[in-house]
Amino acid sequence: MAIKDKIMADLKQAMKDKEQDKLRVLRSLKSKLLEREISERKGGEGELSDEQTIEVLMKAVKQRKESIEQFEKGDRNDLADAEKDEVEIINSYLPEMLSEEEVRDIAKEKIEELGAEDISDMGQVMGVLMQELKGKAEGSVVSKVVKEELS
Repeated sequence: MAIKDKIMADLKQAMKDKEQDKLRVLRSLKSKLLEREISERKGGEGELSDEQTIEVLMKAVKQRKESIEQFEKGDRNDLADAEKDEVEIINSYLPEMLSEEEVRDIAKEKIEELGAEDISDMGQVMGVLMQELKGKAEGSVVSKVVKEELS
């Protein structure tokens, strides 16, 4: 079952079960997915691939993590906790992300392959790695690992 189909099925189930928090998150995701689908259409109907759906979900997680950070700075732990719950719900639809060590191993390989020697080669390494790890690792983790390896 495609990720988008699973989200839609869970949306219906959340309505039946009256799970308001989950329902709010899933409706938000549905909206974001439909927006992306419309922007991707070329002359008629268009369906999002799982890869495109994952991109939308990862963007939603990133936005919520930024909100959590801001809420915690503003001493609004109640709002931060609500955002953390939303992140958990969204993460349940994402594939398992690579660990930092797995990212490090792949990064070391690419750095050696590209002949990168110092931090000035970071852009080149990041470009190649992000293409390879799209949907498998968070950009912030990849960036951190590459910086550490090139320093």
